[in-house]
Order: sequence, then structure tokens, then C-alpha cells
Amino acid sequence: MDNDLVWAIRMISGALRRASAQAAETLPGGSRAYLVLMALAEAGDKPPTQLELAGQVGLDRTVMTYLLDDLEGLGLLSRRPNPQDRRSRHVILSAEGRSQLQRMQTDVAAAEARLLADLSEEQRTQFRDLLTRVALTAQRGTLQG
Repeated sequence: MDNDLVWAIRMISGALRRASAQAAETLPGGSRAYLVLMALAEAGDKPPTQLELAGQVGLDRTVMTYLLDDLEGLGLLSRRPNPQDRRSRHVILSAEGRSQLQRMQTDVAAAEARLLADLSEEQRTQFRDLLTRVALTAQRGTLQG
């Protein structure tokens, strides 16, 4: 089985999911909160709408609403009306959310380093690049045929 892609992805995914859940164990939604905060940090000056954010992290929009309610209640993010469409709201990472994310990133990076310990630095970079390309293909939904 060590040459089966489904098995390999499952092993990697499980290890990283456990690491991110442990890093985010004090937050509602656990590893989902980590993904949301990460996506908001990467958005920079162009905050996504709730719907865009749900698509980026792969969450149902109803689940996303409840998660954002909880994270906003903790002061980790805020939501503001979208000036172009008042029915939607932009989601903005707060300073406290950024601080929590940095703490979690440190924990997740340590887990990633342990997971990739058998690879050289060049192999790690290549692995991340290839995996990101495959993930973007999966996000576009091109596997359904």
C-alpha cells in the first residue's frame, strides 16, 4: 500500500489534521478555525465575503456562518457589510486573530517539520509546490467526470 495515492494522502492528511486540531484545540471548530484564520491572513487587504471564504476552505456555508459567529464572539475576526452587495459581508481578521494564528502556525510548522524530516529542503519545497498544484485542481472540482 505504500505506493497507493489514496493511502498516502490519507496518512498525510490525518497527521496534519491532528496537528492542526491540537494547535487549535482551544478554539471553536478546531482545525476549521485554523483554516479560516489562515485564509483571512492570506487575503490581506482584500477581505473575502463569507461565501468566498467558505469556498476557499471547503466548508458548507451554514457551517461557516456558525463558525464565524463563534470566532467573532472571541474577537478573532469581524464582519462588515459588503459595499457592493449589502446582503453579503466581508470577513476581516482581527489583531487577536492574527496573534492566535501565529501561535497555531508555530505548532503546525513543528508538526510539518517532523512529518517531512526524511526529505531534503529541496524535496520539501518541490513536494509543497506539487501538492499545492494538485490541491488547486481538486478545489476546482475537476475530478467529477
